[in-house]
Amino acid sequence: MGDVQNQVVETFRTRFGEEPEFLVRAPGRVNLIGEHTDYNDGFVLPMAIDRAVWIALRRRPDRHVVVRAIDMDEELQFDLDQLARAESGWLEYIKGVAHVLQEEGFALQGWEGIMGGDVPIGAGLSSSAALELATARAFAAVSPFDWQPTLMAKLGQRAENQWVGMNCGIMDQMISASGAADHALLIDCRSLDSELVPIPAVTNVVILDTATRRGLVDSAYNDRRRQCEAAAAFFDVSALRDVDMQTFSHRAAEMDDLTRRRARHVISENERTLEAAKAMKASDAAWLGRLMDASHVSMRDDFEISGDALDAMVAIAQAQPGCYGARMTGGGFAGCAVALVDSTAADTFARSVATEYEQITGLQPQIYICEATNGAELLT
Repeated sequence: MGDVQNQVVETFRTRFGEEPEFLVRAPGRVNLIGEHTDYNDGFVLPMAIDRAVWIALRRRPDRHVVVRAIDMDEELQFDLDQLARAESGWLEYIKGVAHVLQEEGFALQGWEGIMGGDVPIGAGLSSSAALELATARAFAAVSPFDWQPTLMAKLGQRAENQWVGMNCGIMDQMISASGAADHALLIDCRSLDSELVPIPAVTNVVILDTATRRGLVDSAYNDRRRQCEAAAAFFDVSALRDVDMQTFSHRAAEMDDLTRRRARHVISENERTLEAAKAMKASDAAWLGRLMDASHVSMRDDFEISGDALDAMVAIAQAQPGCYGARMTGGGFAGCAVALVDSTAADTFARSVATEYEQITGLQPQIYICEATNGAELLT
């Protein structure tokens, strides 16, 4: 058992004096390629990582949910028949999932348990989606309904949008619900069709946390959305997903510079994401790496969502032996980059990148050598 899994189970034994009836986990994620394509009805290619939220639990005879979060050293509870929103806090994600499940018509049973996780919070690795899907898995374990990954992903997104008040797309919940070991998941954000594609053999995905965090960038995100909508309106389509590079090139000169660059990123990124899935099916790490490099340039220059720390991290990673490619990942401006690295070089890569990045920036990064894991699952 992993450290967090052990800790959650041990804490359950101490708190309740018996073995947990169920153990569930749901992973965080990293997006390999396909950035800011989701709200343009496009394609994304995330991977579930071997960092997760774990809940050890047992059913209760009543309609109460009692959760002790070991990371927060806090025990909180609520009544499924008297759900009320609070201002903020980790319990809101659990209450939000309960609310949308009941709204959808699922009969829920109460439970009590211990929760812990090792998905870094605020790093853009979807700790919130992991919490939502672990919660949904816990309710499915104690309640009379079957696990349906795509529906649970949609409900997790609805909980975050409507209850928590964060306007996220569907990618994070989809990969946390539907990931598979050794694979990434190509998701069509319009139809929600998805396809598992294998991570190239003898490679590791390495997450490079710059130790910077986004400030108040909601306005920048909303600006990008509006700019993309303006570009879609220019092409008279419902979303930029419906424009290919040939059509874009034919009419690019008619657009203002800003709208043209925003559109070029999204349209080219969709094409790169589909190419990346082909590269992975061919087990061609070099091809995938080149697409990741090109994606970073597009986000830096056309979409303008990178930053000094991210650019420095990507450049350092790309210069290392055994690195096929690297790019910033996530919403942008701060947070994490991601690299595809030859497995035999991964440890040396991680040490060298950390040392050089700290020398250049004065910041101490966190480097995670990752494996692709299953999505939300019931383990006992």
